[in-house]
Amino acid sequence: MQLPFGSANIARKKLYLTLAAIAGLCILGGVLWKEHNHPQAVLKEIPVVRTTVAGASGVSQGYTYSGEVRGRYESQLAFQVNGKIVKRNVQLGSTVQTGDVLMQIDAKDVVQTVNNYSAQVDSAESKLQLAESDLKRYRELLEGGAISQSQYDQYLNAYKVAVAGVRQTQAQYAQGANQLDYTLLKADKPGVVSGISAEIGQVVSAGQVIVTVVQDGEREVEISVPENRIEELRKVERMQVSFWALPNVTVDGRVREISPMADQTTRTFKVRISLLNPPPEMKLGMTATVAIADNTAQQVISIPVAAVYQTGNTTPAVWVVTDGTVTLRSIQTGNYGNDNTIQVISGLRQGERIVIAGVHKLTEGQQVNIGGESL
Repeated sequence: MQLPFGSANIARKKLYLTLAAIAGLCILGGVLWKEHNHPQAVLKEIPVVRTTVAGASGVSQGYTYSGEVRGRYESQLAFQVNGKIVKRNVQLGSTVQTGDVLMQIDAKDVVQTVNNYSAQVDSAESKLQLAESDLKRYRELLEGGAISQSQYDQYLNAYKVAVAGVRQTQAQYAQGANQLDYTLLKADKPGVVSGISAEIGQVVSAGQVIVTVVQDGEREVEISVPENRIEELRKVERMQVSFWALPNVTVDGRVREISPMADQTTRTFKVRISLLNPPPEMKLGMTATVAIADNTAQQVISIPVAAVYQTGNTTPAVWVVTDGTVTLRSIQTGNYGNDNTIQVISGLRQGERIVIAGVHKLTEGQQVNIGGESL
């Protein structure tokens, strides 16, 4: 059967549209397949880093020790008798003169002992007077021939015993008087009270240190030095001493005394530093810092602490920038500076550029842009 002419045209148009749609779908699928198998290249972003050029700090490697201002001569005072403290006349920082009474212990028992010795002296002196009178009478009898020589010798001996008895009791009385004087703790030199280790009501024993008096005169700084630094410290002629409470004051010092034995607790040696020109503002007990330069050391490089890359127990390192690429390099560090810097003893050469910020975000061989802020 033959379709009318109009109907044939409509069927032909539908066929063309169907074929066009199929061709469009094929083209779109091909494009999607191509993009899926050939992704576009992603531009790699090069980070901008902050850097600095390593340079010599101009300061040699050295050491610093914390210390305390002390008096050169210190008296550690103690009672010479046992007793209970009943009076205290000084405080920390009190100025004392020779003979001033610092503390007193209860002297009631000592007073009774002294009274007993005094009575014994009176008794001995009475016996001596009696023996002296008997000796005088029997000397007259001996001269008159009324008694024998042996009888006279007995009374002479009794007189000598009485004389010795008086001397003995007088010595005991003097000893008791000394004990009474020992109940008063007196300053032996003028100075300043720097330590008190007992209070009223406390029972102390003879020889127990109660008060420490720093004598008037020279002041010095005491520091503690580890045993591996003692020998090199002996060779140091001058050192710089500064004070935490006097930020603008720095004076020269020198080693006066090194303890022959290490402290049993800290295992360090006590070293006394004499001050050549001590400032008048310096007070006892002030915190001091003693800086000692190592004359044998070469100049070292100082870098910001933020430039050091270290994780866990690994060796400290820095990122060195060469031709726009960073390389991790191990270094040996020294002392820390007051301006958030650290000394580099080895591993870094003067003039090399290093990264000083964001060091934990970099990787070995990574390209960087040094166009950021530099020091």
